[in-house]
Amino acid sequence: MDILFLLIPLSVVLVLLILGIFGWAVTRGQFEDLDREGERILEDDMVKLENHQESRKRGHEESLPPISKK
Repeated sequence: MDILFLLIPLSVVLVLLILGIFGWAVTRGQFEDLDREGERILEDDMVKLENHQESRKRGHEESLPPISKK
């Protein structure tokens, strides 16, 4: 029973800390454009792939790491 005097305030502090960090992230704009970040990752891979294909057409061989699909 005595452990509750430790666990309840600790839980309240943890919840307030999590809410504070979440509120900070929302006000700083971390969740404004979630779709763009996913597309940016794919565009980077496509640019590398296009550059590699163009260099092969010109006869230059470059080592390109394989594109992993998740």
